Amino acid sequence: MPTTTRQRIESVSLPLLQRLNRLPRAVPFLVVLALMVGGIALPGLGWLLLVPVVLFLAWTLYLGWPALDGGARAGRATVVVMALAITVIQAVPRT
Repeated sequence: MPTTTRQRIESVSLPLLQRLNRLPRAVPFLVVLALMVGGIALPGLGWLLLVPVVLFLAWTLYLGWPALDGGARAGRATVVVMALAITVIQAVPRT
């Protein structure tokens, strides 16, 4: 029985991770890429395409954190922060 928050999240995430693992490696990458390009290219509500990307990247960072070394943690955290910044920039109207 999971006791910590991390264990509960890992337990709930396992079925989805198993499904993702059965996909060809390129599929998740291409989906994230398509959502990012669409979210950046579409004016107005394009930022809504970026939100699931940020959540997915943050989720995978959280799950992988214990297995990563300092450099990998910094690199992946930077990607999450950059994706979040792009989302905020797209969501906030320019005056």
